[in-house]
Amino acid sequence: MKIALLGGGLAGLTCAWYLQQAGVAYDLFEADARPGGNLLSLHPPEGYLLEAGPNSLQLSPELADLFDELGLTDQVQDTAAVGQRRYVLRGGSYRELPGSPPALLRSSFFSLKGKWRLLREFLKPTGAPDPDETVAQFFTRRFGSEIVDYAVNPFVAGIYAGDPARLLLRHTFPQLAALEQAHGSVLRGLAKAGKGVGRRRVITLRGGVQALTDALAARLTHYHPGAPATALARAADGTYSFQADGAARGPYTHLVLALPAYAAAPLLAGLFPKAGAALAAVHYPPMAVVYSAYARAAVAHPLEGFGALHPKAEGAYAAGSLWTSSLYPGRVPTGQVLFTTFVGGTQYEDAAQQPEADQKAAVHTELARFYGIAGAPTWQGRYYWPRSIPQFDAAIGPARASVEALGADNIVAVANWQAGVGVPDVVRHARAMANTLAANA
Repeated sequence: MKIALLGGGLAGLTCAWYLQQAGVAYDLFEADARPGGNLLSLHPPEGYLLEAGPNSLQLSPELADLFDELGLTDQVQDTAAVGQRRYVLRGGSYRELPGSPPALLRSSFFSLKGKWRLLREFLKPTGAPDPDETVAQFFTRRFGSEIVDYAVNPFVAGIYAGDPARLLLRHTFPQLAALEQAHGSVLRGLAKAGKGVGRRRVITLRGGVQALTDALAARLTHYHPGAPATALARAADGTYSFQADGAARGPYTHLVLALPAYAAAPLLAGLFPKAGAALAAVHYPPMAVVYSAYARAAVAHPLEGFGALHPKAEGAYAAGSLWTSSLYPGRVPTGQVLFTTFVGGTQYEDAAQQPEADQKAAVHTELARFYGIAGAPTWQGRYYWPRSIPQFDAAIGPARASVEALGADNIVAVANWQAGVGVPDVVRHARAMANTLAANA
């Protein structure tokens, strides 16, 4: 067995690391000179530490193991305690989102009708499984439209850059569908599943989350950056070859796709047109990440929380902001605060594609309005993703199925469109795939 891994983001690097640990022959090819894909930490000369991709990570057991193996455990930084508080825009101002069902019932965040609909979920009959049910349809059916508008919608936009009316439940939150079928009530199932289970730590790395993928790349013996794979071919004996870095590569017995779906699609199209077409249909909405710094004295809001999300119903410009300086104070110059604002995703695609100057101006106007900011920013920056997060809508099922069928041809996938968009999901899936391949070597 000799394996070619295509794509040097977190998935490809992690899979290669565990193949290397198991003694399996591999080569990892990455188109960019920089490893890490969506894990991108920025260090502008003005003295900020910025994240263009994930800003924080849930510390899963697999991720903790990986940090330990790479010698990164002492670089783990906990999110400030105020990060447990989350805010949502409602009625033109920020209100704290209750952090537990009892707190929700005591809070005035939701109306009495909304709370009643929530409580009635315990008594609602179990719905028949529907593979085409969207996240919005499921939550409306179980909890009512107010919960969808002011809890589900901003959460889905903030985490998945998506639209709950388009994302399918069975791909986005399959565990909720399973809880309904097993317990008759999602809340009852969550209560039973949560007994004895503590909340995971939310952390980052002191040098930025890109330190994880930098460490992986530095320890790989057969990593080839700046070498995109093209012209995939298959020999009569079933082995694969392709062009990379101006040279013919191969033969390889197995291919591991750690590429975004849109990058894997043209590579597969010649040999496997059905899979190529299915992957090309996966939607990645654009996203602009706008960074705005202000003197602390110029901001009236206390900023004691993780950040604030904007429900689509509120008609805001951005999907929301993280209060970066409240979460990780050492990432900004003394006396300043920093907002990381997200403009784009499926529900805000037009705003994401506006010129940078227009985005910065619109973000400042919105921040000044909602946070009581006097004066202009001391600094602003932007990072633009033409394609951000894969959407788990009606196109993702056929894409996954078409590539899973290629397992018979010794092609497997570990990218986030297969594993899930969270960093712990990607690490867990890539590690499991490496173990499977190693077991069959």
